[in-house]
Amino acid sequence: MLSFNHFNFNVSNLDKSLVFYKEALDLTPVGSRKEAADGSYIIVYLGDGKTDFRLELTWLRDHPQKYDLGECEFHLALRAADYETEHARHEKMGCICFENPKMGIYFIQDPDGYWIEVIPTR
Repeated sequence: MLSFNHFNFNVSNLDKSLVFYKEALDLTPVGSRKEAADGSYIIVYLGDGKTDFRLELTWLRDHPQKYDLGECEFHLALRAADYETEHARHEKMGCICFENPKMGIYFIQDPDGYWIEVIPTR
């Protein structure tokens, strides 16, 4: 039996990404930060404080530009207990990139262009 553990996003500015994920989704670092002895990478795992699932943010020294995400056909999804409150927060932050009112969902975009779906608890 396998179970989900984590998902990775490579980021071009780790500090900016950490601020975004805290402000937009209340995700905070869990466990210890992994840093290469030669400074070539830093890995930080973020958690929601409720589940064991982790979002891994990886910063690579030799890749300072944003990543080519293609058509952004992949995404991470988070469930919102208070959908309207979360929508208002993300609207104020200006990070909503797509809404589908018929489906009752919307997406936000992080500083590197990754899309995160927000769905209501149903």
